[in-house]
Amino acid sequence: MNQSRPKVKKSRALGIALTPKAVKYFEARPYPPGEHGRGRKQSSDYKVRLLEKQRLRAQYDISETQMRRAYDRARKVEGKTGDALIVELERRLDALVLRAGLARTIYQARQMVVHGHIEVNGRKVDRPSFRVRPDDVVRVRERSRAKTPFLVAREGGWAGDGEAPKYLQVNLDALAFRLDRDPNRREIPVICDEQLVVEYYAR
Repeated sequence: MNQSRPKVKKSRALGIALTPKAVKYFEARPYPPGEHGRGRKQSSDYKVRLLEKQRLRAQYDISETQMRRAYDRARKVEGKTGDALIVELERRLDALVLRAGLARTIYQARQMVVHGHIEVNGRKVDRPSFRVRPDDVVRVRERSRAKTPFLVAREGGWAGDGEAPKYLQVNLDALAFRLDRDPNRREIPVICDEQLVVEYYAR
């Protein structure tokens, strides 16, 4: 099963660090085993597009069905489908919990949501795929705030360089954030050539 595959091995296969632990492996060896994702020379166009789609899916830790749904919604948006796809995925509740510095990885963010630790506008939401809208306020529920991961989050332990994306207003002390507006593609810290993903689905 996909879940049991070690994250570092999966990271190397896809050519991106999926967890902080995987980062040091890339510093020593920045390319995955075998073919590198962007190398078109010995790889078919189909394979290159497939790999790019898998890389994007892995960064949000979503199923193929969820990815296809997001693509179908993005296609209906005016402008570039690729940009719309990334924005669509970025508005997922688990993705924003991660960006706000409340979790260390997308896997931990998903768990926090599924286990009922997160509320949106005062109501518990346990669906990681919940789409956050501008002006929605997301916070850790009162009863969960004393749990260790949230104590670490409050001290800025998961926040990396401490810089939250510009589309979020974050108050770590209150374990809360607000989505100010829809993100712009260039602000979203995801490694992806989204045009290849669009080409994969449009084939």
